[in-house]
Amino acid sequence: MTHKRALLYIHIAAVLFGLTGIFGELIQSSAMFITAGRATFATLILFIIIRAQGRRINEGLRHNDWQLLLIAAVMLAIHWATFFIAVKVGGIAIATLGFASFPAFITLCEWLVLREKVSRTEWLILALVSFGLLLVTPSFDFADQSTVGLAWALVSGLTFALFTIINRRAAGHIPALQVACWENGFVALLCWPFAISVIGDPGAIDWFWTALLGVFCTALSHYLLVSSLSTLNARSAGIVIALEPVYAIAFAAILFAQYPSVRALIGGCIMIAAIVWSGLRKAEPDPASASTPSVT
Repeated sequence: MTHKRALLYIHIAAVLFGLTGIFGELIQSSAMFITAGRATFATLILFIIIRAQGRRINEGLRHNDWQLLLIAAVMLAIHWATFFIAVKVGGIAIATLGFASFPAFITLCEWLVLREKVSRTEWLILALVSFGLLLVTPSFDFADQSTVGLAWALVSGLTFALFTIINRRAAGHIPALQVACWENGFVALLCWPFAISVIGDPGAIDWFWTALLGVFCTALSHYLLVSSLSTLNARSAGIVIALEPVYAIAFAAILFAQYPSVRALIGGCIMIAAIVWSGLRKAEPDPASASTPSVT
């Protein structure tokens, strides 16, 4: 793959990830239904892609991988469910900017749980993300729906950070598409028991939006991301993915007239700048040595 095509793929993936909140707003059903439906459609498409490549669904899997994949799927299910709750409660901009805090949670978890050393620059990046979040916070009153939405988004960011850390340990020897397929499958199995009671409520258009969410914003976006990493450095790709909140806020403004405050925009710019700085600072020349960046 040429470098130009790889950049095109990663930018399309970032746009698709930015559309996630839009579909969460469009689908008139519970967050658990959206999560279960998204995972189901994504699993089907990923399975088709894997089989079309002539690969086995259990390629690279070892006996002790199932437990880690299941734990990662639990974190992914909570991440998606809380993100869609944040969208419905606080709006797309608040939900996306709150979720964008996940790199800071990764740093904290690596320090607290894995006891990894954190450099002064990483602490500075963490402080910038935290300051940005303070600016994004509409108020410190939980009677404010936007503040409640941001709180749900922070839970989404935290569980996504845990999901990312678990994935780093589980997916080192397993092809990325297989990992995504199994984890989406587990998410579907975990969530449908809680969503089955409302399965008759969504209309045909809601099922259509859910299918698009699963096919394009989950399966296709992941495939484009993985494909681009055959040429791009993973952290360089992550810098492009950091534009996800920008796309999400732009789509929300155009489609739903949801405009964040100037203060929230400033906070969001600080957070995105810190994330991009982190990616640039750690950029590595060897694409094969980097891990796949994680996304919504």
